[in-house]
Amino acid sequence: MDRGQPLPKGAEHQPRPWINRKESPLAALALRKKPDGSTMLSSSQFEAGERFRLDFERGQMAPMMGINWDKLGKAGGGKGQGSFGRIEISDNAMGARQRFSQAALYVGDELFGILVDFCCFLKGLETIERERQWPARSAKQILSLALDRLARHYGLSEKAQGPLQNLIRHWGTEDYRPQI
Repeated sequence: MDRGQPLPKGAEHQPRPWINRKESPLAALALRKKPDGSTMLSSSQFEAGERFRLDFERGQMAPMMGINWDKLGKAGGGKGQGSFGRIEISDNAMGARQRFSQAALYVGDELFGILVDFCCFLKGLETIERERQWPARSAKQILSLALDRLARHYGLSEKAQGPLQNLIRHWGTEDYRPQI
C-alpha cells in the first residue's frame, strides 16, 4: 500500500489516507510488467480508465445496494416531503453522467461493455472472459483496444502531437526560478 499525497501546510497532524493500488483491477493491471519490462497499460490508457470510472462514481450510476433511506418518513412521525418519484441529482453528478454518456458514444457498443465491467464494476479479466464466453486471455487485448479508444476520446496520448510537440516547457535546472 502507498501513502496518499502530502497534506497542505498546517494539516501535518492529520493522518493521510491509505491507498491500495491493487484494489482496482485497472491499477493492478497498470502495475504489472510484460516480459520485456514495459507496463501492461500505458499511462494514457490508465488515465482514461480512471477518468471513466470517476465519472461513473460522480454520476452516481452504480446500482443501489441496500435500503433507500429517502423512502422513509421524517423523524417525529410526519410524512416525508420526498421528491414524489423524481430523482434529485446535483449539477456535478449530471455533468459526470453527460461526460460518461459522451465517452460511451465515442467508444461504441462493442467496447463499452468491457470498459464498464472492468473500470466501473471492478470485474477481473478472467471473470469477464467467463461471463462473455470469450477465449482465455482475449479480454486483455480487447480491453487494450477499448482503453486506447477511450484515451483518444479524452485527448490523451503518450506523446505530444501537432503544434504542441515542439514547445519548450522548461529551460534550466530543477531549482531554477526566473528573476522578475
